[in-house]
Amino acid sequence: MTASERFFFTFFNWEIDRTYLPSIAEGFLLTVVIAICIVISGIALGVVLAVIRSSGIRIVNILIVVFVDIFRAIPPLVFILIFYFGLPSIGINMSSFTVTWLCLSLVLGAFAEEIFRAGIMAVSRGQWEAARSTGLSQLRTLIYVVMPQAIRLTIPPLTNRTIAITKMTALGSVIGFSEILSQSTTAVSFSGNPSPLVLGAFAYLILFLPVVIAGRWIETRFAWKRL
Repeated sequence: MTASERFFFTFFNWEIDRTYLPSIAEGFLLTVVIAICIVISGIALGVVLAVIRSSGIRIVNILIVVFVDIFRAIPPLVFILIFYFGLPSIGINMSSFTVTWLCLSLVLGAFAEEIFRAGIMAVSRGQWEAARSTGLSQLRTLIYVVMPQAIRLTIPPLTNRTIAITKMTALGSVIGFSEILSQSTTAVSFSGNPSPLVLGAFAYLILFLPVVIAGRWIETRFAWKRL
């Protein structure tokens, strides 16, 4: 067997890939589902926290800051392990899907809150005053005048952070969540060949490359509109 044949037999073994393709495809679908859930819940949480924090209630703001700092500082894997292995000791049992979704949603929510808050602060004070002078309340001014401008400003950093965190779904493999990486490593264990890992890498590429391209398009589009 030549060197090139040995290389393709090791990393691109079609017979092995064909055997484990259905399980990796199943992991692909689960990864898509959990990624969508993380994006929706994480961004929604970030918006809610940013709006609440803008109200200026001191004790509430302190609690939000503590939450945000904790979930930004500690690696997500630590939370996943604590939630999955620690919470059952106090009677709280969650599936690996739920734990992965919850932990990454909280992490994304913490980062999204800071991004949205920065966007709100970037809107000039004159916008607030002009809206209030028309009779709008503080809350209506925030929702109808400030937030639309803030969201446009936050699109580029929020897109990058969302992509980075949704790729962390692979951490769920540590607690048995059957996403792409988990299915690929299981296939490698049974086959004794790394080809399923390469197949898993292509699955991640198929999933996240369009997201990265779409994110770049969104960044360019909104940057152009601000000129």
